[in-house]
Amino acid sequence: MATMKIKKGDTVRVIAGADKGKEGKVISVDQKNGKVVVENVNMLTKHTKPSMANQNGGIIHQEGPVDISNVMYVHKGNAVRVGFKMDGDKKVRVAKVKNGENEVID
Repeated sequence: MATMKIKKGDTVRVIAGADKGKEGKVISVDQKNGKVVVENVNMLTKHTKPSMANQNGGIIHQEGPVDISNVMYVHKGNAVRVGFKMDGDKKVRVAKVKNGENEVID
């Protein structure tokens, strides 16, 4: 499978679906299934039984996975595409900004 362009800790914006327009930090990335979990996006309601970890049980709200194609990396306040460039002998991620210049992300 191709290299994932979104990593854990990146700030992303949702571009499709019920949560379109929301921004958040990536909590986890599922490379095999092409999914990401973004904080406060695609909130799910889960009913839990009482257990040793959670004495009361009850209703828990947690984030659900979003397809990687439905999010874009946020660079300096703008949603941008991400690509790769060779910097000497290292492969680095770059933000493809509108003016044609590619800016190194990390």
